[in-house]
Amino acid sequence: MSTKEQYWKYSLITIIIGLGIILFLQITPFLGGLLGALTIYILVRRQMIHLTDKRKMKRSVAATLITTEAILFFLVPLALAVWLLVNKLQDINLDPQSIIAPIDSAANIIKEKTGYDVLGKDTTSFIISALPAIGQFVMGSISSFAVNLFVLVFVLYFMLIGGQRMEKYISEILPFSESNTEHVVHDIKMIVHSNAVGIPLLAIIQGGVAMIGYWFFDVPDILLTGFLTCLATVMPMVGTALVWFPIAAYMALSGDLFNGIGLAIFGTLIISQLDNLIRFILQKKMADIHPLITIFGVVIGLSLFGFMGIIFGPLLLSLFFLFVDMFKREYLDGKNSSSELFPP
Repeated sequence: MSTKEQYWKYSLITIIIGLGIILFLQITPFLGGLLGALTIYILVRRQMIHLTDKRKMKRSVAATLITTEAILFFLVPLALAVWLLVNKLQDINLDPQSIIAPIDSAANIIKEKTGYDVLGKDTTSFIISALPAIGQFVMGSISSFAVNLFVLVFVLYFMLIGGQRMEKYISEILPFSESNTEHVVHDIKMIVHSNAVGIPLLAIIQGGVAMIGYWFFDVPDILLTGFLTCLATVMPMVGTALVWFPIAAYMALSGDLFNGIGLAIFGTLIISQLDNLIRFILQKKMADIHPLITIFGVVIGLSLFGFMGIIFGPLLLSLFFLFVDMFKREYLDGKNSSSELFPP
């Protein structure tokens, strides 16, 4: 290669990298929507292929049908859950004492029975002052969430239109050998199914079962507590106990021993054991994601993508370790065979 050709080559690479950085920085606020479109595309691509190749349906018609399906089955339930949270946040902003009162009451009961003050005046004041800031942060995340939903639907439609031509083009520019490309594509599908299907499915099942227990044991506001229980399922080890245990303890300390003890037993024997059972089944059917990836992925994802980070955070972290594992096999071990993430 001549000096002039080298100059053209590296100049083009520099231009591509520079423009790529600029575009990435500008598109970062919409990254959740883009990842959401990619995730749903992976879940429905077989359906798209079936409609276009076997049913001979026009790509535009098939893409419209599948996009509508994604809106009804994925996005509408998610939007309803966020709407529930928005309503509760509005109530909290208007009346912060509605949140502080049960906490203060529980602290007073503990102080009466043990003599230990777990909640001082300074702590109470801090919580009251922090609630509006937390509410504003969540409301800002919800605004970003709404914009990303629109981006998701828009991008998903055109990804479905592009279909296999888009996949072929991407596979050609990936910096992997053919065997590694197949390995990466397979693992990405497994990771996406595990995170995008497994995490919400686990949350819905556990939240639904928990709401039955909350209703039976007279827990107030079962919709909010059920929603919080769904969110708590992303935390392995502790999980839903973050929600039902404090409620059960408060009910027992406040004198409602039957419902408090009953909820504690129900949570221990039913809700928590259901968590272990569902995770075991999902790990057999889908990718076995390490619990630490789920925990830190959610923490990272929430800061990057807001509510969508519950799914996409673990997905990105899983992909990172997938590429590290592939680099190790390709260049350090000199092997092309598949290896498990975090092998025993």
